[in-house]
Formats: sequence, structure tokens, C-alpha cells
Amino acid sequence: MTTTQSLTRRRFFKMAAAALAAPMILPGSALGANSRIAIGVIGIGKQGSYHLDQLKHHSGDVQIVAVAEVYRMFRDLGVQVAGGPNQCKGYNDYRELLARSDIDAVLMATPDHWHAIMAVEAAAGGKDIYCEKPLSLTILEARGMVDAARTYGRVFQTGSQQRSSWEFRRACELVRNGYIGRIKEVNVGIGGPSHECDLPGEPVPDGLDWDRWIGPAPYRPFNAVLRPPHNDSFPNWRSYRDYSGGGMTDWGAHHFDIAQWGLGMDQSGPVEVIPPDGKNVQDLTYRYANGIPMIKKGPGGVTFIGSEGTVHVDRGRLDTTPQSLRTVAFKASDLRLYASDNHHRDWINCMRSRQRPICDVEVGCRTITVCHLGNIAFRLGRALKWDPRAERFVNDAPADRLLHRAYRQPWRL
Repeated sequence: MTTTQSLTRRRFFKMAAAALAAPMILPGSALGANSRIAIGVIGIGKQGSYHLDQLKHHSGDVQIVAVAEVYRMFRDLGVQVAGGPNQCKGYNDYRELLARSDIDAVLMATPDHWHAIMAVEAAAGGKDIYCEKPLSLTILEARGMVDAARTYGRVFQTGSQQRSSWEFRRACELVRNGYIGRIKEVNVGIGGPSHECDLPGEPVPDGLDWDRWIGPAPYRPFNAVLRPPHNDSFPNWRSYRDYSGGGMTDWGAHHFDIAQWGLGMDQSGPVEVIPPDGKNVQDLTYRYANGIPMIKKGPGGVTFIGSEGTVHVDRGRLDTTPQSLRTVAFKASDLRLYASDNHHRDWINCMRSRQRPICDVEVGCRTITVCHLGNIAFRLGRALKWDPRAERFVNDAPADRLLHRAYRQPWRL
């Protein structure tokens, strides 16, 4: 067991309190503007393969020198895509990758239940981090990831890449600058929660280290539905509570993120969450301290409803009422949001500048908290009061017990 795995959550909170203002630490190869940043990729499934391909477009700035993957066929494929065994080494155990002092940064595209442990250990090892969404499996994990990034001075990009797309940025700028008047309601179209896994056991495929795939989750036999890489149709591993939060966290990590951006809540969150009861409340409803409700309903994407118009945004789509808002010219006095047109490029630029990226880990933490709050409300079947400053439920010990999940030994934060 590594030193990082033995650290307690309490220690992370104490460390972070003293480290919030600490300058970020430069990794060795990022010091020179003309040197390439050495990157290791952990998880070579559907998303990991996508990221390998995207990073190759930035080969003048980065070099993929290692991949870690528990399924041999995908590990071997990742090595080949990265340039072959002379340029890239494959590992079954991610800790061997993190132990390399010549690696400056890691990109993690594993199932959600692995994110926090890997990210915390990477930060402690001096690596900058790009972590796929959803950021974490639990709310306490997400805060621990922020604490580790701040304590060790790491650049941490959450993979909610919609922030690097023009339509989402423009939608939020229209809302933040009052072009649709007073915000009356926000609708977010996403899927439902995950549930306990009840799949029967099946033979483990050759070349898959199933025990390591399970990792900190409760052990259960292999089933092909969980097979990496998953497809986009449900059920897959995202459907089950031990590994993910279902559609609530899968698409919620994207669309709640944009809702929070548009509402100016990147450093906060709702104060109440109410699950549907089939009577007075038809849809999962969040309320913010300013009274604005955010409701899980409607088509995919995010719809901001104002007193003087509406903005609906989804991938490749921006619809406004009145229609003229879509192309209205912003005034010099208007608020303009962080502009990025490529999520990987933004991460690379920030590793060199040591600035926080467009979807910094704190942003990812606040977004995934919204997702998890909804899942907890669904699970308990009752309204919950939330304190976004303390990041605890208000006088609700049963709900607080769901802020985290027990890990299978020897894994821990």
C-alpha cells in the first residue's frame, strides 16, 4: 500500500486549509517552452482511446510515454496508438506508471469508482491531472480531489469538455448578462440514477485483471455488461451504484455543469433537493439560495427560462427566444466568460502557465456534488437541505452517511 492510499480524508481537509494560496509546482519537462510534456494515460477503453487520439493532435507539446490498462488487449492497443513499445510502455498496475519520475501529467479515463484514489496519488506524486467526468463516485471523494490538487499545487482539468464549446459559453454569457431577464427556472434533461448491481457471474475474459478492475468497489463476479469498454446504451457499468451514478452523473456531469456556469454557481450549489413524489413534485427539483429552481426535465441539454426570454443549449445547438439573442453583439461592459475552444489545448496551456484551467477540479467538484445530491434524494425518497459552504446536509445524519462509500481493502483515501 502506498503512502497516499493511507492518508485519511481528515488529513486532506487539514492540508488543504493551509495550501489554498500555495503556488503551483512546475514539473521538470514543463519548465521549457519548447520541451514536450510527458503524459501517462490510465484507462484505454472508449474514452481513453478517444483521448489518445486527441492528444496526438498536440504532439508538438506532449508525448504519451506510458499507458495503464487492466485489459491486456486494450493496453497493447494503447501502446501501439501512442507510437509503439519504443516510445510508450504499458502497465497493468497504474501505480507503476505513477511511480515514474519522468512523467509530468496523467490523463485518467477509468470507471468513476477509481477516479479519486488515482487522482490523489497522482497529485501527491507531482503529476498534473486530466480526469474524465463524472469526477467522483461520492461527494467526499470530490472534495478530497480538490484538496489534493491544491495541497500539491497541481493543474487539474475536469473532462467536462462542453465548457470548451462556443454554444455553451455563449448561452451562459447571455444568461449571466441578463439578456433573458430575471431567471425564473432552469430545466436540465438527463438520465436517472444508478442502482445496486444484481448481475450473475460469468467467466472472466482472457487478459482481463478483473480484481484490479473492481479495485475499491465491493467484489463481485465478472459479467459482460460491465466489460470495458462500455457502450453508450444502458445497462453498462455506469448503471450500477458501486461504479457510477447512472445517467444522473453521466450526462449530469455535463449539463448540470452548464447550469451551474450559467447561474454563476461554480463555487457553490443548491440549498435544497426534492425528489418526485408523484403528487406535488413531478420531477427532481433543486432550489438555490436565491430562490431559482433547477428541474430535471425536458429535452437533452439545458434550458434557461427568464422573464424576458429563453436560452436552450445542447451540443451543436443554441436556440433563443427571441431568436435575435443568438447573434446579439455583447457590450463592452458585459461579463465575458473564460474562453477555450479545445479542452486538451487548454489543459496543456495551463500546465505551462500554471493557471487553473476552464474546468478546474473545484468546478468539477461542485458539479458532481449536484449530481450526487440528486441520487441521494432519489435513494432516500425525501427532500434534503444542503449547506454548500460546509458541504454537509443540514441536521440530517442519515443523508450525511451517504456522502461517501466504504472501500474494499486495502484501498483507501
